[in-house]
Amino acid sequence: MKKDSKAIKAVKKVLIITYYWPPSGGAGVQRWLKFVKYFRDFGWEPVVYTPENPEAPANDDSLAEDIPQGVEVLKTKIWEPYRWYKKFIGQKPEEKINAGFLSEKEKPGLAEKISVWIRGNLFIPDARRYWIKPSIKFLSKYLKENPVDAIVSTGPPHSMHLIALALKQMIGIRWVADFRDPWTQIDFYHQLQLSRWADKKHHRLEKRVLDAADSVVTVSPTCARDLEKISEKEVEVITNGFDPDDFNHLSPKSSERFVLLHIGAINKDRNATKLWEALAELCRENEGFNQKLLIKLIGKTDIAARKSITENNLDNHLEIIPYLPHKEAIGHSQTASLLLLPLNNTPTVKGIVTGKLFEYLAMQKPILSIGPTDGDSANIIRETNAGKTFDFENKEGIKQYILDTFEKKSGFFEPTNTAPYNRKQLTRRMAGVLEGK
Repeated sequence: MKKDSKAIKAVKKVLIITYYWPPSGGAGVQRWLKFVKYFRDFGWEPVVYTPENPEAPANDDSLAEDIPQGVEVLKTKIWEPYRWYKKFIGQKPEEKINAGFLSEKEKPGLAEKISVWIRGNLFIPDARRYWIKPSIKFLSKYLKENPVDAIVSTGPPHSMHLIALALKQMIGIRWVADFRDPWTQIDFYHQLQLSRWADKKHHRLEKRVLDAADSVVTVSPTCARDLEKISEKEVEVITNGFDPDDFNHLSPKSSERFVLLHIGAINKDRNATKLWEALAELCRENEGFNQKLLIKLIGKTDIAARKSITENNLDNHLEIIPYLPHKEAIGHSQTASLLLLPLNNTPTVKGIVTGKLFEYLAMQKPILSIGPTDGDSANIIRETNAGKTFDFENKEGIKQYILDTFEKKSGFFEPTNTAPYNRKQLTRRMAGVLEGK
């Protein structure tokens, strides 16, 4: 843990209920880790409640450096059905569960298909439901002895909201529900094979949370509008962002290669088939491009994307690094020529704004985004002059933009109007929500 640079006396306390917390790695940790890092600057002392033994997608011990000295972190054990799940599908106990229905198998087996049905219909709202009652018991006792001024729950997993809902009903404390991703509008909701009864229960619980929370926050305008249709309650948009401290050590490094870099998981819905076709055509038509192209994918990659890359004869240009700690991953941007941002090709895609987008802004390299040109991500890229967005089927546009970037000199690229996405400024806004402003 690192020491605070300022001795600021916090006057209010906030309890944050989150499943994802260091040493867990992955995108789910970043949002509230950064809020906690800066809350004291705005008069709030954070207290974090998180599982002692979560099923994390990855571990990243370096993230603990962002936890301010002296922050209280409460932990209790959680029981999750993943040991049974892994045994059922033939997975080793030490293997990680892939999020977002990412698969590294050509054809998922019957056991995996059955387990998806069980996950959607029996573990409602999610597999962390068995932590709800023990957490309510633990936290209700804790809060009687250690009162706070507000509670935050952040989901997914949305079981965190149900813990906060019970505490709200018992204690009557101010509660902010933060939706990092949607609930019933999540892009893979349709893949859960829900029965009519289970679908109704998901929607019923979601509405209870939205109606009972004093404030609801989410990460994009489209997600906010979708939530407002459910509860008719105004939803605040506080996007994810970038922390300048994570990037101030970066400097451009020369590379003989033209590096197309993607950081994060690529699931089946993010397999940008027209991108691979465009790259294959450029390699055939431009020998200089063919010699220099390097596709670098840092993170889990679905079998569908790997197959598309192979079918387009791009394997010789491919480097896959399964996972890296956050600091190491962003360090690869120093030699990147173009940053890849493929969005999920699903009905809810217009509201998808990944945390990766904002970190890409701080990397100061041009962004190639593939998704709807009128979506929330496209609007941010356009407003910050950070790159270009092309529809999923616009192969010619993708191809021309890659070629234009290849023919330009490498070096830092200067996005504009990025100040609103600075993590410290976003924390100022979140502090205002906690105060009811």
